Amino acid sequence: MVDLESEVPPLPPRYRFRDLLLGDQGWQNDDRVQVEFYMNENTFKERLKLFFIKNQRSSLRIRLFNFSLKLLSCLLYIIRVLLEKPSQGNEWSHIFWVNRSLPLWGLQVSVALISLFETILLGYLSYKGNIWEQILRIPFILEIINAVPFIISIFWPTLRNLFVPVFLNCWLAKHALENMINDLHRAIQRTQSAMFNQVLILISTLLCLIFTCICGIQHLERIGKKLNLFDSLYFCIVTFSTVGFGDVTPETWSSKLFVVAMICVALVVLPIQFEQLAYLWMERQKSGGNYSRHRAQTEKHVVLCVSSLKIDLLMDFLNEFYAHPRLQDYYVVILCPTEMDVQVRRVLQIPMWSQRVIYLQGSALKDQDLLRAKMDNAEACFILSSRCEVDRTSSDHQTILRAWAVKDFAPNCPLYVQILKPENKFHIKFADHVVCEEEFKYAMLALNCICPATSTLITLLVHTSRGQEGQQSPEQWQKTYGRCSGNEVYHIVLEESTFFAEYEGKSFTYASFHAHKKFGVCLVGVRREDNKNILLNPGPRYIMNASDICFYINITKEENSAFKNQDQQRKNNVSRSFYHGPSRLPVHSIIASMGTVAIDLQDTSCRAASGPTLALPSEGGKELRRPSIAPVLEVADTSSIQTCDLLSDQSEDETTPDEETSSNLEYAKGYPPYSPYIGSSPTFCHLLQEKVPFCCLRLDKSCQHNYYEDAKAYGFKNKLIIVAAETAGNGLYNFIVPLRAYYRPKKELNPIVLLLDNPLDDLLRCGVTFAANMVVVDKESTMSAEEDYMADAKTIVNVQTLFRLFSSLSIITELTHPANMRFMQFRAKDCYSLALSKLEKKERERGSNLAFMFRLPFAAGRVFSISMLDTLLYQSFVKDYMISITRLLLGLDTIPGSGFLCSMKITEDDLWIRTYARLYQKLCSSTGDVPIGIYRTESQKLTTSESQISISVEEWEDTKDVKDPGHHRSIHRNSTSSDQSDHPLLRRKSMQWARRLSRKGPKHSGKTAEKITQQRLNLYRRSERQELAELVKDRMKHLGLSTVGYDEMNDHQSTLSYILINPSPDTRLELNDVVYLIRPDPLSYLPNNEPSRKNSICNATVQDSREETQL
Repeated sequence: MVDLESEVPPLPPRYRFRDLLLGDQGWQNDDRVQVEFYMNENTFKERLKLFFIKNQRSSLRIRLFNFSLKLLSCLLYIIRVLLEKPSQGNEWSHIFWVNRSLPLWGLQVSVALISLFETILLGYLSYKGNIWEQILRIPFILEIINAVPFIISIFWPTLRNLFVPVFLNCWLAKHALENMINDLHRAIQRTQSAMFNQVLILISTLLCLIFTCICGIQHLERIGKKLNLFDSLYFCIVTFSTVGFGDVTPETWSSKLFVVAMICVALVVLPIQFEQLAYLWMERQKSGGNYSRHRAQTEKHVVLCVSSLKIDLLMDFLNEFYAHPRLQDYYVVILCPTEMDVQVRRVLQIPMWSQRVIYLQGSALKDQDLLRAKMDNAEACFILSSRCEVDRTSSDHQTILRAWAVKDFAPNCPLYVQILKPENKFHIKFADHVVCEEEFKYAMLALNCICPATSTLITLLVHTSRGQEGQQSPEQWQKTYGRCSGNEVYHIVLEESTFFAEYEGKSFTYASFHAHKKFGVCLVGVRREDNKNILLNPGPRYIMNASDICFYINITKEENSAFKNQDQQRKNNVSRSFYHGPSRLPVHSIIASMGTVAIDLQDTSCRAASGPTLALPSEGGKELRRPSIAPVLEVADTSSIQTCDLLSDQSEDETTPDEETSSNLEYAKGYPPYSPYIGSSPTFCHLLQEKVPFCCLRLDKSCQHNYYEDAKAYGFKNKLIIVAAETAGNGLYNFIVPLRAYYRPKKELNPIVLLLDNPLDDLLRCGVTFAANMVVVDKESTMSAEEDYMADAKTIVNVQTLFRLFSSLSIITELTHPANMRFMQFRAKDCYSLALSKLEKKERERGSNLAFMFRLPFAAGRVFSISMLDTLLYQSFVKDYMISITRLLLGLDTIPGSGFLCSMKITEDDLWIRTYARLYQKLCSSTGDVPIGIYRTESQKLTTSESQISISVEEWEDTKDVKDPGHHRSIHRNSTSSDQSDHPLLRRKSMQWARRLSRKGPKHSGKTAEKITQQRLNLYRRSERQELAELVKDRMKHLGLSTVGYDEMNDHQSTLSYILINPSPDTRLELNDVVYLIRPDPLSYLPNNEPSRKNSICNATVQDSREETQL
């Protein structure tokens, strides 16, 4: 075998390089043949077919020319009828012969020749072997009838006046129009044209029927009444409309027969057309049709992509989206793969929404559906996940694919994406705004344990409201709570602001305090012009610049506020009486018409620290004064800032050296060594110095390192936080980190217990009887139910059981549907709950977006639904900073120099501050904290439920020597009507009575029967609380757990709690108020040259400073 490689020697390298540079030009003696490849056969017939049929543009031109010819022939027929003189007599020859002028005959012959030639040519090009298929087609037969007589008349002049039914060309024009529209849609790549085609066919069919009837009646009545075209038109319209006046009727039998034939044709053809049109209309209603291109180019619209559209989700989106005045002219296009729900259809038929909301049935993964929604012209695209699915990971995968599809189709369209699992977040990092449900959910649940009702605070901040909720209520707390709920976060450039322009060059805390003092607004954060990061309360060292963007909390934004200056005398009176009355400062006198707030400008002149307006008057004639409040400095003093170093751990200062050494051995501050998912923000927090073995993480089982089997045996110093969840997912990382943040004192770190199942035995083992909080996370397996609102049934009943067993336990619950919050801590015969239910209905009728806000569990922060945070994503379309601010408040993001959310409690030693404005000044001047709201708890008079019956009077008399009568009255007022410690005594007595009854004979049957009746009555009158207490104690004894502490669990149902966001400066402080603070970043106070934080702590032991900072 010959070696082929040896026969062909390789080229020298220079030739290879030359060939690479010159390509084919380098080959001079190369004999090559150019071969052309044709897509179609290179024959005359194929070229004609390509021009007349296959090519879209040329075919469209040919069909347009053909359509024009048919219309021209019909027009020539009408001209011939109008020019013809009425015939004399009623001979049948008038039917077959007409008067046609020579020029008119010449035009008709020309049109006939061209039409016949075109018809024959197209028949030849479309011939496929069956000649009869071409000949017997109705368009071909009509063409022969209308064209051949004119061509024959060329060779036979006597036939020039022969009647030819040229008006039948209208049907050929209709056929040409249909073909032309099809070619037009092919040329412009328009696929959604079935409805347009059907309407066009129906209209053209109706016109052809009327035109044929008009011309036929007119011609046949040449031997009858000699009707003209107008009379024939009148007769046809009256006949086809079934009116039938009878003033114009056909006279000859031929015209009558023709009318009968046309009516039969109409009865057959038109119903078929109407049926097809109705079918297409119904299908279009299901799919939604298209969003018009013209509207997309002239009007603004956003697209909402969901996998299944529920009425609650739709109303939340529409109410929040259209709550902003500048969005009133926007259209909302809903793209959903499922058919429209009945409730959704009913809502979208309301005139308020029908003109602005368009529903399209389609998938975001199809370019055709995205084109229907005009996604490339949309102002934004909202992609929401289906949280009601059992497999939330699968729901996230669908959301990711939708986001990818939209980004691929319309790369310039801003994306607002909602994701469920945090581990899937990095797939959509390209989106403009992302809200991860589990991140926000667990962070809010964690902060609820250390800052009560954080979930309610965040929910109220991200909902749009004018603060009009509850203003018609007779109760003061509902009015105040509803008015303060209207506060939202707004932004403005400092140099353009009336609120903050005068504070340019001043410190942040100075600007925040004086803006609140003068205007009632709360400045919470800033952002430099050249920086994208928002800083919450950067502290007194931050100097305000003219180009800074200020973020503040207020009832309305500054652009909608009107400012009015008081006269000088009134201003002086107000400034002199400042801080002395409960309601002297009219900062929050709101004029709520058209969303405008009128703010009275107050005197902001600086006062001395020892001025009479800041110190309490002397008591009992003594000259001693209580501690005064220092003024807020325009520029921070370095020494004062160091004395207020918040990085110092107060637990280290207040503990003994032994405890300090032991605590230092246990904890170290740093970043978590492992990240549970991609995209988690690193947080500086408390860490154990040594990793705990995995076997020691199981609380209810002993291991080789410890022998504890319940939480009580561990001897925790702080109360527990129990998390009841279905699985230990990655989202729990966001629950643990805020509770272990570096700025929390070590002595306040609560042990965290994860409870994956919550039977009573496991609850007791994990220390539920001495837990500070129990967090119940909504289980994924119960989120899907046949009836939507039943998804929370299991969670609600389980929490109700816990509420009855452990009435003093602080239970924080997450629900799927906000409407189910009314079932939390449900009491069927509680009059106050019924009154709140009526108030909620009234607020909903008034159009409130926060009708559920007056429910006691929500107001107290005991329950929340993550669906309430959907408005956060919707608000970010107008306020692109809301997600960033919320993440900073919740501790999900940490930015150097940005503060964090915390709280402080007002004690008896702090009541000398008296008002919220004085507290604001105290915090800004001492620690640099900025307060943003108050969590207030008040006593409530609740009626006793009929199902909870107190102990009988006889038993009360037996035990009154060990009870306080005042205590009895308070307990009887509460839902737990008697002390639980009495119940074992009753139980022992009943057992003794039973044994005594078994020993007694029948001779004392009368007395025995009376005693039995009395004991049964006493047992029946036991309170439900006592029965539950006995059940719990029995289980604890069975498990070998101590019952000490359980009897001290008192019922706290006689109190109500609510939030006041940015209250007015004259708001009185009350005992046990919890103040929400945004505290500056402690790390920003550390000088670079200090070796450790301990030195700064030692330098900050001035007694006066501690007296002012520790409220």
